[in-house]
Amino acid sequence: MTATVMLLVLAGAALHAAWNVAIRAGGDRRQETALLSAAGALLAVAILPFLRQPLPAAWPHLLLTAALHGVYYALVAEAYTRGGVALAYPLMRGTAPLLTTLAAWAVLGERLPPVAWAGIGGICAGVALLARRRGEPAERTAVLFALANAVVIASYTLNDAIGARESGSPVAYTLWTFALSAVPTLLWLSRFGVLRRPHRVQALRAAGGAACSIGSYGLALWAMTQAPVAPVSALRETAMLFGLVLARLVLGERPGARGWAAAGAIALGAAALRLA
Repeated sequence: MTATVMLLVLAGAALHAAWNVAIRAGGDRRQETALLSAAGALLAVAILPFLRQPLPAAWPHLLLTAALHGVYYALVAEAYTRGGVALAYPLMRGTAPLLTTLAAWAVLGERLPPVAWAGIGGICAGVALLARRRGEPAERTAVLFALANAVVIASYTLNDAIGARESGSPVAYTLWTFALSAVPTLLWLSRFGVLRRPHRVQALRAAGGAACSIGSYGLALWAMTQAPVAPVSALRETAMLFGLVLARLVLGERPGARGWAAAGAIALGAAALRLA
């Protein structure tokens, strides 16, 4: 992996953390999530006409992933309504590869090398540290929402692994995911009365967050054409550490020694799973 590829992968990881911070930065996290989802759909729709469209075999997977992403965004909103980025983000992002790996082992019979088991141990240790964190009842509920969302992330990851291959156009497949997932997301969040006309700062934050989300994926996809997939995926797990840094600088969150240790253990464990 060249230095240029490495720097761009790190930039993509930082962008992924940034859109999570953008949601938490707003006063109403449900509205912020709704706005980001809508902005992502608009950006995707603007780009899609210029791309080769997914093959028919991919559409059942697209419809399923749109529904799963709707649940994902709803759980993101609920987690950040109750807890900070430093708490919820490592749990959501780090536990998902653990669940995906265990599912592949249990259901598909895939063999796990020692480095994978070491990664599983690291993630479990980090999750235990965060889950045992003493805090307000709302923070404990945020932990539950974050862990539930890890299950959703693992589910749509497995589904998209099949759908993207069958699509014949992985970029268009991903952009359709952004476009379609806005429908269930906005329907769900409308129950809370959050679909109000945004003011200028909210609109800019939503547009920036959506651009970060799409840009993060685009950089990862490009990097995987320039370097082996495993190290690129492993390096992207630095997003968890970027999340803590941005939460500290932008939101004033103080994860403390326990939070840093937990996020580091989860990031290293997830990276080990990617390299396994």
